[in-house]
Amino acid sequence: MADSEKKTKRKESKKDRKTHKSKTHAQGGYFLTGEAPAEGFFISEEWNEEQLMIKEMLEDFCITEVQQPFLQRGRELHVTNDTDKAEVVTLLKKAGQLGLCGVSIPIAYGGMGLDFTTNTLVSEYLSLGYSFATTLGAQTSIGCLPIVYYGNEVQKERYLPQIALGEYIAAYALTEPNAGSDANAGRSSAVLSPDGKHYLLNGQKIWITNGGIADIYIVFAKIEDDKNLSAFIVERTFDGFSVGPEEKKMGIKGSSTTPIYFDNCRVPVENLLGERNQGFKMALNILNGGRIKAGAGSVGGSKFALTKAVQHANSRWQFDQPIASFGAIQYKIGELAARTFVIEAALYRTAQLIDLKTAELQSQGFSEGEAKIKGIREFAIEASIIKVKGSVLACETLDEVIQIHGGMGYALETGIEMGYRDARITKIYEGTNEVNSLLSVGELAKRALQTKEIDLTTAGKKIPLFLLQSFFAINTEERMVQALKNVFLFLFGAAGKKMGKKLIEEQEIVLHLSGILADAYAADSALLKVRKLKKISQDEERLLVQQQMLQLFLYHAVENTRKIAREIIASYEGATMHMHIVNRMLGKSLINPKRVRRNIAQYLIQKNAYPF
Repeated sequence: MADSEKKTKRKESKKDRKTHKSKTHAQGGYFLTGEAPAEGFFISEEWNEEQLMIKEMLEDFCITEVQQPFLQRGRELHVTNDTDKAEVVTLLKKAGQLGLCGVSIPIAYGGMGLDFTTNTLVSEYLSLGYSFATTLGAQTSIGCLPIVYYGNEVQKERYLPQIALGEYIAAYALTEPNAGSDANAGRSSAVLSPDGKHYLLNGQKIWITNGGIADIYIVFAKIEDDKNLSAFIVERTFDGFSVGPEEKKMGIKGSSTTPIYFDNCRVPVENLLGERNQGFKMALNILNGGRIKAGAGSVGGSKFALTKAVQHANSRWQFDQPIASFGAIQYKIGELAARTFVIEAALYRTAQLIDLKTAELQSQGFSEGEAKIKGIREFAIEASIIKVKGSVLACETLDEVIQIHGGMGYALETGIEMGYRDARITKIYEGTNEVNSLLSVGELAKRALQTKEIDLTTAGKKIPLFLLQSFFAINTEERMVQALKNVFLFLFGAAGKKMGKKLIEEQEIVLHLSGILADAYAADSALLKVRKLKKISQDEERLLVQQQMLQLFLYHAVENTRKIAREIIASYEGATMHMHIVNRMLGKSLINPKRVRRNIAQYLIQKNAYPF
């Protein structure tokens, strides 16, 4: 084929891809520039029979195998205790017998082969299992997915059936003492042995989940003088491999966390995972999916804790009435419920979009593994948002739930303080919240300015008309959601013009922008959910509360955006008119937050649970 023909084919291919993307909302960042249809929007009220069976199985397993033994034992599991560590291993094997270790593994290799949406459901309800959720989460996500997505047929047949059964426990080893967020700076190295049959692996990894109990480890290291990491499947029994002592941690004490060491560890050449020099890319792709699942666990944990808080508030009496009747308690319950509802909407929206994108890519000829990798990668922006919003929700929910319990919340016997300590790690693993916040805006900038996948310019051109209309229009939920998007576009563009390429280095500004971006995505998702509920819901009282949860979230999102916009503008030294434009777009909220908040709280109090 002549060079001119190749160039023409490439141009046509790019045009086809662009045209195809313009016709679907299964595109990362689309929420900022387009309007998704509510009709095809998946909501948790639409679980099918199989998904509900999986949910019930998870609830039964977590209650009977984790929660009830905890109450009988009167303390949490500590893997620094050998007896407790053995119990964790037994739990994992029981989960394997139920198929729970193989939820992400294809049926051909002994797994359940669940789609991403159902996997997200698993991650949400696994949170009922306390710190065991971290153990099983690593097994079903970062521990096995590198083999699922990148392994060759021999590797898949060798390892995946045993992982699915829980006979092999899996771990993921990326972090090093001097390589955390900058993972590619790792110093672990591999060289080919003189006989060419093994890689000799040297170095160490730290903070390895399942490190003290795993049988196989996905290990990242640089081969010789390579610029990027490569990945290896390392078995515990390999010569030169050793495991350090269990870390003594603030929380997730029932989850094994250790350093691991390699001293000329002999790794067979056939255990190189994927292609040489592609490990860093592999690690990032795996983490994107893990971020959404971490967000799912945070949402599930928040629902569980909020139900405990409501039940305690109903049963705890002071001054001849249940504390649930007090405005201060209802304030906390209403606020937490609204945020949980909104973030859950964004969570399952993202999961469904990944499945839609995966199916779209498979129809274009990509293999199932390639399609899943690319599908998850497409929504890297949304994945980071879900991780950050979910983890902050979990931490703040557990903090307020302790407060509602009073002194009992601080006592060991209720388990609330354990949840508080366990939740804190969610802001750190799968990439810190700060890194994920920077990534969400950085990835958006890359796709808008470099690859031209996201058309922010056209979206920005609609802002003047929106401003003009704001003089006459009522500030509905739809307009408030669009205002959040437009404020982000306006400030991102204004700061970019003022600071140029240096904007991405101004982390304080980028972190503030990421907050607006995240609220816009969450609110947009909840708006779509409420729109759909209006068409299918038969319960008017329930629907009213769901709409009010969206309204309360929007009330706070708008006021928070107004506040941080002021700092963003001051930071890039924008014109005074910029703040006037922001205020004009945001408008004024028309709700009475106290009344709305109390109505939400009283609905939960009546149901004696978080019922959504």
